[in-house]
Amino acid sequence: MDQRMNGVDPKMLELLVCPLTNGRLTLNRENNELVSEKARLAYPIRDGIPIMLVSEARKIED
Repeated sequence: MDQRMNGVDPKMLELLVCPLTNGRLTLNRENNELVSEKARLAYPIRDGIPIMLVSEARKIED
């Protein structure tokens, strides 16, 4: 397996938290985004860089 998941360093993913809730994020490889279940937001990963802005996040709806 590649050392980097979707171009993002796995060590960095361990350190990142949701800027809204300070909660844990999970990687959604299919959509190339980091998901905050608590905030119901998905932060995009563009060119290997997580965009951790609430204004850029996609709202997760059931």
